[in-house]
Amino acid sequence: MNFFAKSILQKAGYGNLHRFMSTKALTKVTFNNGIKTITLASPETRNTLSIPMERELLKHLSTDWENNDLRVIVLDSEGPLFSAGHNLNEMTTKNNLEVHNEIFHLASKVMFAIIDCPVPVVGKVKAGAFAAGCQLVAQCDIAVCTPNCKFATPGANVGIFCSTPGVAIARCVHPMVTRHMLLTGLPLTANEAKDNGLVFKVCKEEDIDKEVDHICQSIMSKSRAIIMNGKRFYYRQVDLPIKEAFKLGEQEMIDTLSLRDTQEGIESFLQKKKPNWCHRPDPLNSK
Repeated sequence: MNFFAKSILQKAGYGNLHRFMSTKALTKVTFNNGIKTITLASPETRNTLSIPMERELLKHLSTDWENNDLRVIVLDSEGPLFSAGHNLNEMTTKNNLEVHNEIFHLASKVMFAIIDCPVPVVGKVKAGAFAAGCQLVAQCDIAVCTPNCKFATPGANVGIFCSTPGVAIARCVHPMVTRHMLLTGLPLTANEAKDNGLVFKVCKEEDIDKEVDHICQSIMSKSRAIIMNGKRFYYRQVDLPIKEAFKLGEQEMIDTLSLRDTQEGIESFLQKKKPNWCHRPDPLNSK
């Protein structure tokens, strides 16, 4: 095993089983001006995605969906890693099958919450992301990172292949690069991650807050309802055969033309004025 992978996986095993019921908050949440920021805040465990951490993430990702003030979610982190992945102490035979099932069931539910969330989820990655931590980055709708970041799926080095991380990574990274990550455990640099679709942009550390805010402001300048419908349709069509996807897309665009915010946007463009969005998926003739 290479030193890099060994050191990361050792950190991923940090923590004790009593943390299953930990009362210490492992995340921090702020909600300001339409942006909910969820920060992984367990630097002493390298932000491992333990069962308690997964529960908190799922809760925060799944709330406020009906609140029109929520326009975008940002995933941030504290400490030397974005996330080292799952907590290996939870995966030993000291724990029963029920615990093992919960680890991965919760992880999938976190990914589903990102997909189903009505607003975009943006990853602000300022440190390395490994195994399930890399999976979390890959599942974000948009992710940006700093030049120091590395991304790896080194699970096979300790006998647990990164099967579920590979699901998310394979849907945004080139197949050859995905296989290289999964089979060797070797890391991608920040620029390699960008070149292969894992992140959108590499920013200087001093610029990443500005870049993420620029992304958020661009999203928030649009109708919440249009972004919500568009995101849901994207995930609905992306893995379909192309002809089927086009047919669904036709109907989606026709249906969209009947919405109040769609017609508001078109009329505002033609009249060269700023649109006044209602941010709801209301039909044009609704009161």
